[in-house]
Amino acid sequence: MIKSIAASVALASFMVAAPAFAEPNMDKYNRACAACHVSGVAGAPKSHDVAAWETRMAKGMDALVASVKNGLNAMPPTGLCADCSDEEYQELITYMSSAK
Repeated sequence: MIKSIAASVALASFMVAAPAFAEPNMDKYNRACAACHVSGVAGAPKSHDVAAWETRMAKGMDALVASVKNGLNAMPPTGLCADCSDEEYQELITYMSSAK
């Protein structure tokens, strides 16, 4: 019984400490992001390559969303997702920058 309680407390602690993020709209990811971010076309950081995203994430989410909306280097304005909201951009960035 005590082991069961300890396991439950440990699991609950992990669940609270684990980073939570919304699942992105995968249709938008596949349509707009995957073409470049799966293979790293034109210097795009690959999806789920945490090291490649580290310096970008250090700029902060607001700066990253602004980069997507305005375009940056080879990425065109809106990153090919003209119908994405700022929240969707954030979800997509979080998804791509996180380990799989």
